[in-house]
Amino acid sequence: MAKSPLGLFAGRILKMKKKRQRWSISTYKRRELGLNKKSNPLGGAPQGRGIVLEKTGIEAKQPNSAVRKCVRVQLIKNGKTVTAFLPRDGAMNFIDEHDEVHIEGMGATQGGAMGDIPGVRYKVFKVNGTSLKQLVTGKKEKPRR
Repeated sequence: MAKSPLGLFAGRILKMKKKRQRWSISTYKRRELGLNKKSNPLGGAPQGRGIVLEKTGIEAKQPNSAVRKCVRVQLIKNGKTVTAFLPRDGAMNFIDEHDEVHIEGMGATQGGAMGDIPGVRYKVFKVNGTSLKQLVTGKKEKPRR
């Protein structure tokens, strides 16, 4: 039993209608237009490199009471400025202004801020090409530039 040409035509109309309606779904639209990559300071990359502009302390959200040590970093790739967290005790002593640091996401869901640090989405893991963890534990010395 052969299909009628009218049936093929109706199928094509349904396919085109479905294609048009997909654009009303916000997640589809953002993915197709690449809006998440455009709005991301790292531009879709997992890590980034930047220059330290200043050291700052950010107060933790309620009910915690602490000053979390962070740095403002200007990315080399596109000039955007982000705030990055310094993990471990005493990490701030190994970072000075104008140092080159490598940053990565903090591992929070959907790229949001992690834990009790408001607005901070990135953390520092390297300073002037040396691992921050090894600097803090005393296994390596910070290279002189």
